Amino acid sequence: MDLFANLALGFDVALTPFTLALAVAGCIIGTMVGSLPGLGPSNGVAILIPLTFSFGLDATQALVLMTSVYYGAMYGGRISSILLNIPGDEPAMMTCLDGYPMAKAGRAGDALVLSGVASFVGALLATFGLMLLAPLLARVAYLFGPAEYFALYMLAFATLGGIGSNNQAKAALAVCIGLGIATIGVDATTGLTRFTGDNMHLFDGIDFLVAIVGLFAVSEVLVFIESHGKDSAIGVKLEKITIPWRDIAYTKFAMLRATVIGFIAGLLPGAGASLGSFMAYMAEKSSAKDKSQFGKGDPRGIAAPEAGNNAAAGGALVPMLTLGVPGSGTTAVLLALLMTLNITPGPTLFNDRPEVVWGLIASLLIANVVLLILNVPMVKIFSRVLQVPPAILLPGVTLVSFVGIYSLTGSYFDLLLMIGFGVLGYLLRKMDIPSVPVILGILLGGHMEVNLRRAMVLSDGDWGYLFSSNIAIGLWVFAVAGFLAPFFFRNKLRVPTQSN
Repeated sequence: MDLFANLALGFDVALTPFTLALAVAGCIIGTMVGSLPGLGPSNGVAILIPLTFSFGLDATQALVLMTSVYYGAMYGGRISSILLNIPGDEPAMMTCLDGYPMAKAGRAGDALVLSGVASFVGALLATFGLMLLAPLLARVAYLFGPAEYFALYMLAFATLGGIGSNNQAKAALAVCIGLGIATIGVDATTGLTRFTGDNMHLFDGIDFLVAIVGLFAVSEVLVFIESHGKDSAIGVKLEKITIPWRDIAYTKFAMLRATVIGFIAGLLPGAGASLGSFMAYMAEKSSAKDKSQFGKGDPRGIAAPEAGNNAAAGGALVPMLTLGVPGSGTTAVLLALLMTLNITPGPTLFNDRPEVVWGLIASLLIANVVLLILNVPMVKIFSRVLQVPPAILLPGVTLVSFVGIYSLTGSYFDLLLMIGFGVLGYLLRKMDIPSVPVILGILLGGHMEVNLRRAMVLSDGDWGYLFSSNIAIGLWVFAVAGFLAPFFFRNKLRVPTQSN
């Protein structure tokens, strides 16, 4: 009964005209952002976060808008995958394998509609999973003390390096950069400054949003300038859109299997939608009796990764809301938004701010229906976004980034800092070092340090306290296994290509 009462509270919040309009606007913007190759949900959410402060949105409205953008971008990522053979974001990479061959065979409309329906199934069922599982996990989180939280942060960093990246060393280096940046500022315990260079602008530390917008949005502008906006033209002609009922019926169980796999992958801190998409595709291909059509336009090769990555997006919200540990790069950006709004994710969030949590869940349910409408009958309109010339896109992204950050902080120093992070993000991308672990290190570094200090105070400096409970030991075991697993399963985790 509590569930229905909470859901009624959520719909009471979500169905106010302004909140509903924000959800619809977020879906449209997210689909447009997601369909642009390379921009992706993390960049899209990071670019738009400053606008939530400029418009004076409250916590619920800001979260509804950004999560709608997040879900919309996850839907939209498949459009360029199918039409250009260029994934809109990393999770949509697997959709290229069968989506583009189907489009080249003259069935681009069928591929887009089928992937839209699969995205709807994965995202809707994952939202139900979030609704049912998150309150249960929040109760478990009450068992967590400083030792358990420290081990949980280690698990997040270890799995991000082991699973979410192709190179563990580079991911570990990125985490260390993030943790180093998190130490900048005045030490709350001793009152001494750390790594500030006596610059008073750094005494309060680095603002999450300045770092995020710089690393994602500004670096994206630099990459666009370097590439001269290549790959902005549609390569496949899109004919009349019809609903491929036969393919949908044929892949219905593939969608359900992929949803379960994707949701579980999303629950793993740091793994994200990419792992969900990859595992869903590989599981479907491995279990198929006839594998000969995979890579040549098999409907199952489109439905499985799309359901998987959208389910993972919903699953990634569970650890973010209940434990304060993001399950993906985009939820790391959303976590920064929550913390900037003075909302602390964790087990008490469901009791302290039920209107935020359940308003968000109700909005996601509504957003899924809106996205299905936008991405099936109206997909032809969104495919035109791919034709936006860089001469228009680049100034728009730059304007939003600079105006948004200045309106938020009112500091010219933060604009310079944002440009500095943009250059850092550009250099990291050139060296193939992921930016998400840097963000995760900045976000969680302070909390990790606080919990380590509390553990040392409670244990009088005994490091064995960090392994004093079964939960902490289990988390350490998973952290080590998550970091080492890719060394032993490198071949199994290799992403297939259309040629093999």
